[in-house]
Amino acid sequence: MHSTRRLLPVLGLAGASVLVLAGCAGGTAAGGEQDDTLSVVASTNVYGQIAEEIGGDLVEVTSIVTKSSQDPHSFEPSARDQLTVAEADLVIENGGGYDAFIDALIESSGSDARVVTAVEHSHEYPENEGHEAEAAEDHADDEHADDDHEHIEGFNEHVWYDPHTIAHVAEVIAAQLGELDPDNADTFAANAEAFAADIEALEASLAEIESAHGGAKVFATEAVPAYLVAAAGLEDVTPDAFSEAVEEGQDVAPATLLESIELLENVGIVLTNTQTAGAETAQIVGEADGRGIPTVAFSETVPEGETYISWMQANIEALKAALEE
Repeated sequence: MHSTRRLLPVLGLAGASVLVLAGCAGGTAAGGEQDDTLSVVASTNVYGQIAEEIGGDLVEVTSIVTKSSQDPHSFEPSARDQLTVAEADLVIENGGGYDAFIDALIESSGSDARVVTAVEHSHEYPENEGHEAEAAEDHADDEHADDDHEHIEGFNEHVWYDPHTIAHVAEVIAAQLGELDPDNADTFAANAEAFAADIEALEASLAEIESAHGGAKVFATEAVPAYLVAAAGLEDVTPDAFSEAVEEGQDVAPATLLESIELLENVGIVLTNTQTAGAETAQIVGEADGRGIPTVAFSETVPEGETYISWMQANIEALKAALEE
């Protein structure tokens, strides 16, 4: 498949307008010095926070999407964001059509930054050739292949909810930073190892849920937490037609909505997305409340004051608590 990139009008500002922004940073940044630190730009603060864990004081991280009110699917970047990407040494994106705006920024800014695309490190990603080869491979791709950055039918792009995938993403980030700054490669690798240990703790918590509640049925209004649900050994019974319609901002067909309501009869918990809402989601939540079914809300960005690990652990604890009600 090949997609046609949509260059956003705001990115076509005259050079003089962009130069006014020199020295400014979009989103949130860790640190603020411009000395010998590497510049890392992440499409969302999920990947920005992971980069901070791996790079520490040796990197300056700018996350473009940082708020729960911002939807990466439809985010409109600014000229400031374009300048930030143009000056980056490393760009981290989700891919899979989730944050296509970052590809437009890379193209329009003429950035020659290395690019880490998270979806490529999921076992579910089509044509995944193996994590070991990917970790060693230079992911700076001048062509930035279109197939990797448009929505892939049947593939769930919300891979940050899969701790196993994220462990590989952190490994690749460390490898890329190490190539950009060889003197500190060992530090990046050690930080990635410590992060991997924290991921193992998350996986142990998920295994505990599977041991106690494996096979329990859940209904998710969107596919956002689906990887976490699978890792916990739970069964998502949501009709694909329901979750896809909600995610795409379309009306759920009446027959699908009726089927979904009937499925709640055997569901233990309902999962929602804090960053999107609609009439059908509200109806499912209302039905769940009326039946005494617990509801757990998941977000697409890291809450303020949290790390990726603490946020994901809180999500797992919320899932466990709801199952035990």
